[in-house]
Amino acid sequence: MAREITSVGVIGLGTMGAGIVEVFARNGVEVLAVEISEEALERGRANLTGSTDRAVARGKLATEARDALLGRVTFAVGLAVLDDVDLVIEAVPERLELKRRLFGELDRICRPDTILATNTSSLSVTEIAVATTRPQQVVGLHFFNPAPVMKLVEVIRTVVTAPEVVADVEALCGRLGKVDVTIGDRAGFIANALLFGYLNQAVELFESRYVTREDLDAAMRLGAGLPMGPLALLDLIGLDTAYEILETMYRRGGRNRRHAPVPLIRQMVTAGLLGRKTGRGFYTYLRPGSGTVVPDELTPPPVEPTDVDAARTVGLVGPGPLATTLAEGFVAAGYRVVEVTTDEAELARLAEVDLVVEAVVDDLETKRSLFARLDQVCRPGAVLATTTSVLPVIDLAMATGRPADVIGLHFPRPVGERQLAEIVLTVRTSAEATAVARTVASVLGLTTVVCADRPGFVVDALLFPYLNDAIRMLEASYATVEDVDHAMRLGCGYPVGPFALLDQVGLDVALKIQRGLYGAAREPGLAPAPLLEQLVTAGHLGRATGRGFREATVSS
Repeated sequence: MAREITSVGVIGLGTMGAGIVEVFARNGVEVLAVEISEEALERGRANLTGSTDRAVARGKLATEARDALLGRVTFAVGLAVLDDVDLVIEAVPERLELKRRLFGELDRICRPDTILATNTSSLSVTEIAVATTRPQQVVGLHFFNPAPVMKLVEVIRTVVTAPEVVADVEALCGRLGKVDVTIGDRAGFIANALLFGYLNQAVELFESRYVTREDLDAAMRLGAGLPMGPLALLDLIGLDTAYEILETMYRRGGRNRRHAPVPLIRQMVTAGLLGRKTGRGFYTYLRPGSGTVVPDELTPPPVEPTDVDAARTVGLVGPGPLATTLAEGFVAAGYRVVEVTTDEAELARLAEVDLVVEAVVDDLETKRSLFARLDQVCRPGAVLATTTSVLPVIDLAMATGRPADVIGLHFPRPVGERQLAEIVLTVRTSAEATAVARTVASVLGLTTVVCADRPGFVVDALLFPYLNDAIRMLEASYATVEDVDHAMRLGCGYPVGPFALLDQVGLDVALKIQRGLYGAAREPGLAPAPLLEQLVTAGHLGRATGRGFREATVSS
């Protein structure tokens, strides 16, 4: 039976540490809040009182409850006061030598049965533990920011952590109202290992000027349903923190290039552009620490659709839910819609339409043949749009004699949830075709993002490597399907976990997209996970077949 932990020490009272203090004190645990100086202690006290006062103002915490919470917290300078607590958790800066020195001192000060915990997000818990004479008493307790709100705690056991210590902290997480996932000591654990590869790749897209920062963030919010865009999230985390986490994961995690920090991140850190904490990062903020973005010299002017005679008649090619949803949207907006199949006689009905949108199967030869026939059927000047998610738009454009009129019009997310249209420009797409695509997407009530023609465009190029990384994590038996999904939903605020999303999208679709991304880049980290290939071969395709990751198991 797990022992009850009644007294806790928290070292380091920055945003994270003060949040951890609040979590314990809210749940009836006596807390010693420790800093290295009076000045730092006062800043920590202000962090805690500011957070609890805001909770009262928002009606999330009663005044009496706040007062009782603060009454459970004793503030102190120096480690000596921690000699009789049940658990110590540190939340000092992410520097290994600093944490090792700290744990060496705690080893001398604390009772022999005191559990020593680190809130590190990426450093080796094992390397921290061996700085003590009690490595069996050392464990990772990784809270997520803001700690009072986020439900997840990653419990990291090393190869020598005592099972009873793990049981004690798991029971404590339950008392705190948290969901814990218990995992081994590996770079980035679950959430950061999956999150930061995605964030790093997003910066790479921005650095290469493939997409603007505003379009990049809008694409992942509206096209993938994420709570924040990647660049805004990096500003919130802090570019210096992100750089250190990526560096650590790259060194400790097998030198995976997905975790090698993009040069732009290091340049911004060197220039002091750390995000919200300094008032400027990818965006500029009203003041340091503020979340309010203000215009600055880096903000490009808004792009308005060109004033052209946009499409009045729309042709839709292909059966299926996407074509049906688009037809309903265009009809509701007052367009005349001509719905056809790929039969020759049917295609002839498109002779006078202004815009053709095809939604047939994503097969290159099938689409090339279709575009060649559309070129013969449609009037000069008609715009031909493809909804492909994986094929090069330029290949379809060059199957026609009018490549300037061909454009990509990709609609991420399931039918009925669409909020975004990715407008994909080839090197031959005209400004007039782009304006037509922008206008019709606006008529459908969609936000548009503009990008160049490369595999995955924006949303899929960032989303599917993240899903592939999750499969590799499962493949390595590091974490279960349930724990990975819990980690990303409860620790990162994602609307759905990666495996639930894979089952929804279809494993065959995910494999096709991932093969396309790998084929274009030839980056080892983008190669489809063997487990994904095996499941598709076995017919485990997700919801469509009733068998996917929820039913599939990795054989030992």
